[in-house]
Amino acid sequence: MKAARLQETPDSQTLLNQIVVEFMREQRRRRRFRWIVRVFFLLLILVGGYQIAKSFTEDVKVRSKAHVGLIDVTGEIASDGAVNADDFAKSLDAAYKSKGLKAVILRINSPGGSPVQADYIYNQIQYYREKYPVTPIYSVCVDLCASAAYYVASASNEIYANPSSMVGSIGVLFNGFGFVDVLHKVGVSRRLFTAGKNKGFFDPFSPIDAHQTQFLQTMLDTVHTTFIDKVKAGRGERLKIDADTFSGLVWVGIQAKDRGLIDGFASAGQLIRDKIKLDQVVDYTIKPSVLDRVSKGMTSSMLPSKLLGEGLMQSMR
Repeated sequence: MKAARLQETPDSQTLLNQIVVEFMREQRRRRRFRWIVRVFFLLLILVGGYQIAKSFTEDVKVRSKAHVGLIDVTGEIASDGAVNADDFAKSLDAAYKSKGLKAVILRINSPGGSPVQADYIYNQIQYYREKYPVTPIYSVCVDLCASAAYYVASASNEIYANPSSMVGSIGVLFNGFGFVDVLHKVGVSRRLFTAGKNKGFFDPFSPIDAHQTQFLQTMLDTVHTTFIDKVKAGRGERLKIDADTFSGLVWVGIQAKDRGLIDGFASAGQLIRDKIKLDQVVDYTIKPSVLDRVSKGMTSSMLPSKLLGEGLMQSMR
């Protein structure tokens, strides 16, 4: 028995040694793998940094050469929309900070939107026109340049469009629905309690009040007057005014040209080649990230959709 135990001891020691050696090898493999991963990520960061630096350097070079700045005005004009005054101001500011900027083109394809946002943008355009009078701002209407979008366009030095573009709609609207008769038919009564007799202003489940209707019309007329004044100031003597000019009608490009709403026919590319005579274009449009679009969409979905304020702020369509 003693001899057998003595024979087992070396085998146990050998096994233990093998385990220790294997463990050390595994540790070395893990350390080697970690270093490989670190080196890989370091190289990735260096390559990414190089590409960013290279892109930035090339961008600076391009912006220092003579070029045309392009800013897209596409979609609804609203504080949380695809086009808003904050992003537009950043785009315009970036463009005019570039040494090589010779002109700015606003490429517009929008049904309109908020008169407040449109007025902010209008004032920004006027500011840069006055500050940099030798660097003109042109508007190019694509498919649609209506209402608040035309409000914006009228601030530029000149407006161009396609003969088939839809241009104009210089008017203001507020719309909604009334469900009073439906409630009567199904036997439902509306229970609305307010502090302030006009707090339930244009509640869709309450009858229309004549005084409130007149009050709303006055508000719309006031906004409309501001719209008209801005268009007149922007277009000046080029505008041919008659009974239909500010009625809210929209015209195709050919009609808009006859009425002085636009100055000629050209796409952005044609304008750059034929009038400005440059071939270098830099896009300064601020585009919201996916996260920004999602967060704005979530915020909008949490807000009441039939408030009077929303109707007025999005009334230029």
